[in-house]
Amino acid sequence: MSGYIGYIRVSTVKQGTKGVSLQEQRDAILRFAERNQFPITIWLEEMETAAKHGRPEFNQALKLLRGGKAKGIIIHKLDRGARNLRDWTAIGELSDQGVEIHFVNESLDLQSRGGRLSADIQAVVSADYIRNLKEETRKGIYGRLKQGLYPMPAGLGYRDSAPGQPKTVDPIAAPLIREAFELYASGRFNLRKLADEMFRLGLRSRTGRKVQHQPLQKILTNPFYMGVIRIKKTGETFAGAHEPIISTNLFEGVQAVIAGKTHRKGQKHQFTYRQLFTCEHCTHSLVPERQKGIVYYRCHMKDCPSATVPEWRIERAIIHELVRLEFSQEEKEYMRARLKILRQSWQSQQDTLTQGLRLQLDQMNSRQNKLTDAFLDEALDKASFEQRKTALLMERREIEERLHQTSDSAQTGPDHLEEVLELASHAYLLYCFASPDEKRDMLKTLSSNRSLNGKSLKITLKKHFQLVADRFRSCDGWASRDAGRDVAQVWDKLLPQLAVAVSTPVN
Repeated sequence: MSGYIGYIRVSTVKQGTKGVSLQEQRDAILRFAERNQFPITIWLEEMETAAKHGRPEFNQALKLLRGGKAKGIIIHKLDRGARNLRDWTAIGELSDQGVEIHFVNESLDLQSRGGRLSADIQAVVSADYIRNLKEETRKGIYGRLKQGLYPMPAGLGYRDSAPGQPKTVDPIAAPLIREAFELYASGRFNLRKLADEMFRLGLRSRTGRKVQHQPLQKILTNPFYMGVIRIKKTGETFAGAHEPIISTNLFEGVQAVIAGKTHRKGQKHQFTYRQLFTCEHCTHSLVPERQKGIVYYRCHMKDCPSATVPEWRIERAIIHELVRLEFSQEEKEYMRARLKILRQSWQSQQDTLTQGLRLQLDQMNSRQNKLTDAFLDEALDKASFEQRKTALLMERREIEERLHQTSDSAQTGPDHLEEVLELASHAYLLYCFASPDEKRDMLKTLSSNRSLNGKSLKITLKKHFQLVADRFRSCDGWASRDAGRDVAQVWDKLLPQLAVAVSTPVN
């Protein structure tokens, strides 16, 4: 048995180049060894955390020392060798067996009672430090999660943002990730075939390679893509602050396919616009059919003059309407400012109205008490009393209903208006990246009538969306987006009309 082991460790790769690096530790150990004439015959380097037992290089050092392959070990600092009590126990056992344990930065003699006590105290302090550090780190992570922030590297389809900011959507990978979900939800692909198809479509891993079926399965089962952060180890979930790539319905549909709850058969003829378009002449739904790979919609009533329309014409007509809903950046900025003012005034008006209605209810109570007093004083006969009491009760009921409606409007009116404008602004992009079922739902939400008259397709938007689409129409009916059009003038006129429109129930 001759020579010593030189053991150096950093907790992270980053520490290997910054701070007390491996080279700096090596130099300090070499100076200590030369000064004390301790020949180093074995060097062991490690880049692992000491929070967990089982570091391979440290375990190798223990094995060599137990086997008598070295006289002792030299470590830069006590916490480089042991920051958990299990490691320190192993070091103490070696010291008890006569193995030399030296720390460059601490003058600790483990063979003496006082030196061992001092070392034990430092080991306990180091273990407590790392426990506290672990707890504080856990608190920090949970704090981020509760804010909807994912404190780990972004997955495929997202990009890392600045610290304290949610992940951002990768404009290149995100549409392909969505495509992967949609294709798998269709039931036409297993994971291996889907991996091949997505590679053909352009999906690549971070290293530019094909995304194999196992990583693809992890993507398809990760709720992060629908806006939910799931911690797999604990099973906890948090509402994410990041922008979802897919809808909840699409994610659940994929999980149903993975779980085998959805049959892969019978998906061949799920036409996107089935039962959504009618014939204006006979009011029957247009029936979809596939001919030579092209989907057509036509009326099956005999002698109906409506022509057959291909699906691509329907798609083009829908997109034409949705493009008209898009907002310019100037419109978005002005609209946000006006909405804030409208929301404040809306609430103020509702509060004034609510206060007036409640005052009327108080007056009703007073009138009812006076009516009862008059009846008890025999100033009114029973028939007159009952007649007036019934009228008061009906009036009271009417005021209560108005109060209830006003309360609901104060809470939901501005939010509903903002939701309408948000949907209108993003309708085109949402529709372009939507699954067939989502396209159907969007079309139902945005339009009130869809029909075919001869060769003409007619798509009528719901009133509030139609107001948005027609906001730039001039007096002669032609649409205009010239620079001369005053955005402020358009939106000052439009928002009050929209406020009325969204307050009116639409079937």
